[in-house]
Amino acid sequence: MTDKKVRLGIIGLGAEGGMYAGLLADGKVPNMQIGAIADIDPAKKAKADELAVPFYDDYIAMIESGDVDAIVTCVPHYLHPEMGIEALKRGVHTLLEKPVGVYTAQAREVIDYAATKPELTFGVFFNQRTNPLYVDLKELISSGELGALRHTSWIITNWWRPQGYYDQSDWRATWGGEGGGVLVNQAPHQLDLWQWLCGVPKAAFAKLGFGFRRDIAVEDEVNAIVDFGDGATGHFMTATHDLVGTDRLEILFDRGKIVVENSKTVTITRLKDSEQVLSKDMTMEDVMKLFMGKLDADSLYTTETKEYESVWGLQHATVLQNFAGNVLDGTPLIAPGADGINGVRLANAMHLSAWTGEEVDMTDFDEKRYLDELNARIRTEGKFAERA
Repeated sequence: MTDKKVRLGIIGLGAEGGMYAGLLADGKVPNMQIGAIADIDPAKKAKADELAVPFYDDYIAMIESGDVDAIVTCVPHYLHPEMGIEALKRGVHTLLEKPVGVYTAQAREVIDYAATKPELTFGVFFNQRTNPLYVDLKELISSGELGALRHTSWIITNWWRPQGYYDQSDWRATWGGEGGGVLVNQAPHQLDLWQWLCGVPKAAFAKLGFGFRRDIAVEDEVNAIVDFGDGATGHFMTATHDLVGTDRLEILFDRGKIVVENSKTVTITRLKDSEQVLSKDMTMEDVMKLFMGKLDADSLYTTETKEYESVWGLQHATVLQNFAGNVLDGTPLIAPGADGINGVRLANAMHLSAWTGEEVDMTDFDEKRYLDELNARIRTEGKFAERA
């Protein structure tokens, strides 16, 4: 390993891999540099030559070359766990793109293997965890200032994708090639943030539209209700057919409420006391004044609005810098690899609920049943091998 920089091997030089290569080449990650690039497309060698780094058409050869200290997987979802395991086996630090796996049994395999290699850094690329907006919300919620969670709803439908997007490649939007639709492709960041902020749900019930407004086999619309325990509930809605799109997150607590619009504007309402105490102590005369807008709202709550601006690439650069920091000096990881299973389980539970019409227990998730249902759909497609 170099003294000050981690040499990163980029597996897959597509959109994501190309962005990471650009960030590193431009010096946006001070403690990391490009070690090598691996891609099965020989045409990508020209980019490696331009960057003056080694190119490999076999990622195993790159891992074993001695040119890299760590790898990042910018490849189709099903390949993330097996590539991660192969890197860890060879003593190479591993950063997996989201999702860590398509199904929990697969995700658990790489997570469990990484646990046998505590000397190696194992992370997942949840760049939204570095977004200052969500960092601030995480700190506020964790402080307990707003009290216990009551309900949360996230409508995230600004993932519009035309039919041509799905027609670009044979593996996209298939059960055997991609493992699902919007839940495994566009929405994993929100699934991770939702449970990171509100807690890991205990059960889920979902209604999904499979090929609802697109000629695809997988889900392009999701409506799900989750149970966080202790009476707290949540609703998650996402789709790829809403041309206008909405991004609105609401989180209601005993002593306040958070509303996030377009992942930029945050409104925080802080109640003067818990809602139940305010309800108990308020006279019907005060209630009438409140409904008529004649009661001073400041006696009940305060409202604060914040605006956040995002800088393109900064979140990704921050994840890379944090990962390298963990490799070099033990800086705590923003997104440890083991965290990746929570979002995968939540997506799996939504799929399974929609397939069976049942509420799905996530505290004792039936991995075999999920895999059996997934493989049944892979067989129906008839284009890909079943999963084990």
